[in-house]
Amino acid sequence: MSHLTGPILQIAFLTVAFVVIHQIDRSHRFKFPANLLLFAMLTGVLLYGGIVPYAITEPGAEPSVQVTSGVAKVIWWIGGALVMASFVRLFVVFERKPREARLIQDLLVAMIYVGASLSIVSYVFSVPVGTLIATSGIVAVILGLALQSTLSDVFSGIALNLGRPYTVGDWIVIDSGRQGRVIETNWRATHLLNGDNDLVVIPNSTLAKSQLVNLSSPDETHGVNLSLRICRGCTPSEIKTLFESILTGSRHAIHLPAPAVMLTDMDADSVSLDLGFRVRDASRIIPAKNEMFDLVHRHLLAAGLSLACRSAEVFAPLPAPAPMAKKPGTSDLIKIASAFARLPDETLQVLANGVRGLSFAQGAEILSQDQKSRSLMLVGTGVLLVERRSGGVVLELNRLNPGDFFGERGILLDVGEPGHITALVPSMVFEVPSELLASVTAVCPELADTIAATLASRIQAETTFANGAGQSAHHPENLAQRIRALFRASGYAPNP
Repeated sequence: MSHLTGPILQIAFLTVAFVVIHQIDRSHRFKFPANLLLFAMLTGVLLYGGIVPYAITEPGAEPSVQVTSGVAKVIWWIGGALVMASFVRLFVVFERKPREARLIQDLLVAMIYVGASLSIVSYVFSVPVGTLIATSGIVAVILGLALQSTLSDVFSGIALNLGRPYTVGDWIVIDSGRQGRVIETNWRATHLLNGDNDLVVIPNSTLAKSQLVNLSSPDETHGVNLSLRICRGCTPSEIKTLFESILTGSRHAIHLPAPAVMLTDMDADSVSLDLGFRVRDASRIIPAKNEMFDLVHRHLLAAGLSLACRSAEVFAPLPAPAPMAKKPGTSDLIKIASAFARLPDETLQVLANGVRGLSFAQGAEILSQDQKSRSLMLVGTGVLLVERRSGGVVLELNRLNPGDFFGERGILLDVGEPGHITALVPSMVFEVPSELLASVTAVCPELADTIAATLASRIQAETTFANGAGQSAHHPENLAQRIRALFRASGYAPNP
């Protein structure tokens, strides 16, 4: 027993070191080399002490030697399992997808510990492993029948992780209609966070049998399609060109690859078409559709067109040809802007008579960056692009469509435009002089609030673009008061 005193102390010390490393280091970055070093030292100590951990203890040895040898072998096999388990954990960390591969990682670690346990049974207790496995087969069958549903979920989870039809963070839809973003996958189920911010737990067996659509693969972009019918007030090619302009004016649609307009049908009264475009991710589908419907409404008003009614077809022997669209007048184009839509008819007519219409070809620059506008500019038709250029970097700030206005900061804040404003398609812009705007605001004071709110939101968005966060120093109420003060100084303040 004396010749085992040294190895026993050394084995005890290495065992304590294993436990300390396991409790302190949970990142697995240093656990694997530390466990490997301790395991190598433990192997050397055992072999030096005459204990072969992977050999069966010969019968006839002293009881103290058998006990010491058995304990040392158990520690050696557990130490080897820890080394292999830490290697698996380290591999997953280096892959930088620990949550996604957690299921496979746990499975490998479980197999390692099962193998170590069988080795301990065989080499320490000298029990034939084959007989033990055969004896436990009946128990395994009973447990398999009892846990059939659970095992189905487990093996389905393994298959899903090996096949990788989705990863954590993807937005998926299954054939039952349930959808959401994957936030966790485990042995039993997959957890989704749906659009209502509710947690949806789907068993892996159900998910493996379902037809699955991954909206985040091969990338985050998602296609959106809209079908419309337009009264045939102009030629189909003109309608197609108009809707290409509408898609160009969208802030939510991705413009590379370019959106598409396809004419699908035509009859005596209407033209049917499909709009196809992409958004950056599935969460922007609803905002993109809402924006598109608003743009369709405004551009159709500006072009003098309208949507066709969805009524039952009436067969007439000789249908009358659809009338050509009547081009809207200046007052009609001004009314597209919600800021001027509620003006009294007399005031609206005064405004229409006082504005100056300016036509711009595609690509023409209307205002340059930092240029101060002395008039309010109102978009009548077309689409304008606002982009900031600084140090070789081009940043898109806005896209302006019929009914939008710009140039207000030059009048109210005496500052230049935040970016270059150019026409993406042939466009018409109405110039509203500051004196005329003051007289209109005197009749309709709410106009100052509308302009102030628009300006404040634009400044806030530009501040976010520039700094990533922050609050604008210009509040809508303060800007509205400044507008009224400027117009009061011009002699156009309304009577109290």
